[in-house]
Amino acid sequence: MYKNLAGRAVLAWVTACFFCFLSPAFSQTAPPKPPLAKDALKIGFVYVTPVTDAGWVRQHEEGRKAVEAALGGRVNTTFVENVPEGADAERVIRDLAQQGSQLIFTPSFGYMEPTLKVAKDFPGVKFESITGYKTAPNVATANARYYEGRYLAGIAAGRMTKTNVAGYVAGFPIPEVLQGINAFTLGMRSVNPKAKVIVVWLNEWFDPPKERDAAMALFNQNADVLAFHTGSTAVMAAAQERGKMAVAYHSDMRKIAPDAQIVAVTHQWGGYYTQRAKAVLDGTWKSGNLWGGVKEGMIRVGDFGTKVPKAVQQEVLARQQDIAVGKLQPFRAVAGDVRDNEGRVAIAKGAQLTDEQILQMNWLAEGVQGRVSR
Repeated sequence: MYKNLAGRAVLAWVTACFFCFLSPAFSQTAPPKPPLAKDALKIGFVYVTPVTDAGWVRQHEEGRKAVEAALGGRVNTTFVENVPEGADAERVIRDLAQQGSQLIFTPSFGYMEPTLKVAKDFPGVKFESITGYKTAPNVATANARYYEGRYLAGIAAGRMTKTNVAGYVAGFPIPEVLQGINAFTLGMRSVNPKAKVIVVWLNEWFDPPKERDAAMALFNQNADVLAFHTGSTAVMAAAQERGKMAVAYHSDMRKIAPDAQIVAVTHQWGGYYTQRAKAVLDGTWKSGNLWGGVKEGMIRVGDFGTKVPKAVQQEVLARQQDIAVGKLQPFRAVAGDVRDNEGRVAIAKGAQLTDEQILQMNWLAEGVQGRVSR
């Protein structure tokens, strides 16, 4: 689940819902699908966890459904869930290609190398390596600027905290996670200069009991709002249990934490997936590398909880619009130098980090408790 376009470590984007609110299968009535055209485009999706009600894979499943809704009988989609990264991923991707899939989406960083390997053997098939960074003539890559949503969530958390202490449950100190922590902190301190952020590193992407324990430990350190970059909904459930607040990630998690959710940073893949499927259908598909965010509709902040005042909601949404039009950049120093938590200037006043600098981030912002090795 977690990855970075510049990070070269093989990381697993592992996202699953820990507390799922599932209706019995017999109560579900699926709408009839439109008849498939004889030349319907076969599209395959490979998921790193089971499809659940919230999380990384849920958002990609919503993207698959959006393709079907937009293109109807012109496409025939299928997915394989709970596929570990590595040899299993290569086998599944290869099977999809052999079974006639003409477009295959592989949304997990650890799928990048297996995707490239299979693509060499199937030059007529188009592949989309989501969160990968290596392209080929028939392999495109795409990722989202998750940090933009983190900055906006920080604004909301900065307005909602009463203790001026936020907690952050994090998997590994890779650039993408550091981007999120720093953007969240900068957003929070833009409206609440006294705010500080305590980070707990788990060295795990998905371990619900460990995530819950970390959340509880942060609440015991006076944090009254939490954010997380891990795979389950355990942090949200912990906040609900303790009567505290938290920021949902990947998906809207109000089912899990109806009273605790401040806001959700959600990933929106439907538009991109539909665009790419259309390109295959009309013969215009080309390999490329997209890093999209709020402007492209790939990151959205919303789904506010009932405890969040309208004024706070309106402020966050206004800043989201500012990001969309380029008026606000989370890693631009406007009022003064942005320093790291060791006192060094990380962004000089008036400067803005380049994409390359963001993708190689290896520092923590002032206000964050914790260190990263360099």
